[in-house]
Amino acid sequence: ELHKHQMAKAAKGKKGEKKKAQPVTRVYTINVHKRIHGVTFKKRAPRAIKEIKTFARKMMKTADIRIDQNLNKYMWSKGIKNVPFRVRVKIAKKPQEDEDAVGKFFCLVTHVPVAGSFKGLETQTVED
Repeated sequence: ELHKHQMAKAAKGKKGEKKKAQPVTRVYTINVHKRIHGVTFKKRAPRAIKEIKTFARKMMKTADIRIDQNLNKYMWSKGIKNVPFRVRVKIAKKPQEDEDAVGKFFCLVTHVPVAGSFKGLETQTVED
C-alpha cells in the first residue's frame, strides 16, 4: 500500500527527469507598483517595461521576450512617472521561426484590458 508522498513520487516518473518545454499561453496579473517602488520618476515607465520582461522571463523560462505595442502604449498611457499599478497580460510562448535564434522559443507579451477591479483574478492557462 502506497502513502500519499509515495504516490506523488510514482506519478512524477524518473527522478530528476526534466519536462520538455512546450508552447503555452497564460494570462497573468502583474503588480507593477511593487516592482517600481522607489524608482526615480523619470525612469518609472521604462523600468516597468523591463520588469514585465523580467517577469515573463522568469515565468516562461525563455530569454527572448517581445512586448506588444499596445501593452507598451498602456504602460506609458499615464506618462513616464504615473505608471498603472497593475496590468493583466497574456504571455504566449511560441516556437522560434528563424533557425539561427539562440533559444527554441520566444514569448509574446500582450495586454489584456480589465474593466473595473483586478480583485479575484487568477492566472489562467489558455487552450489554443
